[in-house]
Amino acid sequence: MMLDDLRLLLAHTAADAERADYVSAVVDANVLGKATRKARELALRHLATLYALDTANPIFRALRRLWALNEAAQPLLALTVALARDPLLRGSQPFILSLAPRAAVPRDVVEAHLSAAASDRFSPASLKSFAQNVAGTWTASGHLHGRVRKTRAVVQAQPESITLLLFLSYLEGRTGQRLFSSDWMNLVGGSPDELEALANSASHRGQLVFMNAGGVKEVRFPGYLTPEEERICQEVSHVI
Repeated sequence: MMLDDLRLLLAHTAADAERADYVSAVVDANVLGKATRKARELALRHLATLYALDTANPIFRALRRLWALNEAAQPLLALTVALARDPLLRGSQPFILSLAPRAAVPRDVVEAHLSAAASDRFSPASLKSFAQNVAGTWTASGHLHGRVRKTRAVVQAQPESITLLLFLSYLEGRTGQRLFSSDWMNLVGGSPDELEALANSASHRGQLVFMNAGGVKEVRFPGYLTPEEERICQEVSHVI
């Protein structure tokens, strides 16, 4: 998920930067330290595919809003956005999350899973490359551990990462208690009490509004969406 490159890019651009600013930072200023212009353009294309790099995208706006608040949350923040935008990576999520802590994750097993999920449409060489990239992404996020022999690890969630996970759940049309039972929340696991404690911490930090009275939960995200985006979310919530 190019975590190091993303960290460099966001550190060298303003939180309200436009798409052109990211292009200039990567291609012209070479903030990523790439050896050639072609390498810079390729890195920019990959980053834009994974993260949009566009304030017109509400998920990217949320990422930028939360990114600088807590460095420890950045790996899971990056993974969350990448999962929302990369179908191949998203297809590996059920498999990775189904593994017990400390379970071994051989590359050939990852390859077999990707092959089955893609209906065997990839060549062996492509599968090997995809499996390496997928395993590397889940390692960077903290879900896997180890350089060569990878094993399942337990992720330490942060209030900022919980905020983004709840926000993506909200974008799917969920509200109230249903926000806490979405597939996004499976990225961190944890008991309902632990997730609510993190949401409460995020609320105290001003990252969202979380209220829980008599077992009735309300979560709001002031300033995250434009009025039109909010209207669409409200319409979706009445459908699902």
